[in-house]
Amino acid sequence: MTDISAGAGTAPWWQSAVFYQVYPRSFADSNGDGVGDLGGLREKLGYLELLGVDALWICPVMRSPMADGGYDVSDPRDVDPLFGGLAALDAVIEEAHFRHMRVTMDLVPNHTSDQHVWFRQALAAGPGSPERNRYIFRDGRGPDGAAPPNNWPSIFGGPAWTRVLEADGRPGQWYLHIFAPEQPDLNWDNPEVAADFEQTMRFWLDRGVDGFRIDVAHGMAKPDGLPDMSQVDNRMLIHDDSDPRFNNPGVHEIHRRLRKVMDEYPDAVAIGEVWVDDNTRFGEYVRPDELHLAFNFRLAETPFEAVRIRDAVDNSLAAVAAVAATPTWTLSNHDIEREVTRYGGGGVGQARARAMLLFELALPGSVFVYNGAELGLPNVDDLPEEALRDPAWERSGYTVRGRDGCRVPLPWEGARPPFGFTTGRPWLPMPSRWAGLTVESQLERLDSMLSLYRMAIELRAIRPEFGGPGLEWYGSPPGCLAFRRVGGLVCVLNATDAPITLPAGEVLLASAPISARKLPANSAAWLV
Repeated sequence: MTDISAGAGTAPWWQSAVFYQVYPRSFADSNGDGVGDLGGLREKLGYLELLGVDALWICPVMRSPMADGGYDVSDPRDVDPLFGGLAALDAVIEEAHFRHMRVTMDLVPNHTSDQHVWFRQALAAGPGSPERNRYIFRDGRGPDGAAPPNNWPSIFGGPAWTRVLEADGRPGQWYLHIFAPEQPDLNWDNPEVAADFEQTMRFWLDRGVDGFRIDVAHGMAKPDGLPDMSQVDNRMLIHDDSDPRFNNPGVHEIHRRLRKVMDEYPDAVAIGEVWVDDNTRFGEYVRPDELHLAFNFRLAETPFEAVRIRDAVDNSLAAVAAVAATPTWTLSNHDIEREVTRYGGGGVGQARARAMLLFELALPGSVFVYNGAELGLPNVDDLPEEALRDPAWERSGYTVRGRDGCRVPLPWEGARPPFGFTTGRPWLPMPSRWAGLTVESQLERLDSMLSLYRMAIELRAIRPEFGGPGLEWYGSPPGCLAFRRVGGLVCVLNATDAPITLPAGEVLLASAPISARKLPANSAAWLV
């Protein structure tokens, strides 16, 4: 665990940190309303200290109507009462720091809620007004303006434009929302937008927050003239480097401006959500005067196949090498299928997730763990339709179930739902089959996923063999991978269905029991 009092001359704390992503609605509920909150998080900080993580990443807790789980922000400088208000966050920050954990939080610069005071003012002020210029309003196409200004689709399905009624009651202009209609896009060409976001950053940094995860960090800037897409892909939650809605060159000047604010707080970190596949373009986001870190999702999108895994690692390292930035690694988050399910589910999925944990933690750089991954939670893909909350479900005409399956609340203790998550009814149903996956039950077993996480994170923090940048691949059987860190650690991954013989060295930790120096199928080991 990183010492948060580390002084000048040491490497930045975030370069090798293990971040723990807290999806607050699903972590722990302190007041019985069925929704996780900051009081619940504070009560569980001792657990996170025991897990050994260096920092928390708290998903949005700002004031929000919750049309998209808090990513529709109505007041970016306040905490929603649903999560306990500002005092609750202050208490989390204070106690986390006392326990030597940093606290980072989500900020959402691409859009606001349609309930934000600015958007209400924009609707009231009318076309051509300074209030509307904070957002992206355009006249429609066709003789009566009845067609959207361009053919862009929303990430959540349907068009990315919604027409408003003007003060006279007649249909008027359209506003852009790359996500849900309740999330109007801000106009980052307007200096007032940037100035207000800088005020938000300083507000939280002055309260003791140690940094931010920047939502849709490849968004914000829009292409001149908002041209039509050459090919419209109406599939939801799709990312493509040729998509004109994202990754426009002007975004980098925005990040340079925001980095100047971050530099006023020398220990703070800015982490970008950057869905960009091209290595060169990805690296542009982590140049020395832009973001400190950017999420690289290649491992999270890669099947359990040795060749594909090595390619993901090589590309991730190459993407940051040219700009001397720090690589990042994650296997899951609140937007994608959990790794146990992605790797096949059941016992095979569990074994592969254990193996990939060791593989990931052996890599140089920063690691992000999504809450519940340390318990080996699978996706819950059989949620009843009436329970689904993701806006993707409704926006798709009830054809795309969305991301709720990876957001089911965490099981803490007991033999029946809600497993200590709440004293009320959880906001998403919890399956009774999770009785063997609770924190309580796993803490009692040395062979549990939770125990493996604890041991691996501790060894990564204290052993010198994990030191140094980069890695060196060396020969391994087909379907397997092996690499050596500069500090001397060797990591071996067996992605085949048969045991392999381990190379020379003392076994530091393995994801499955080893007998006669045989590494079982679907497992990994560390050697020194």
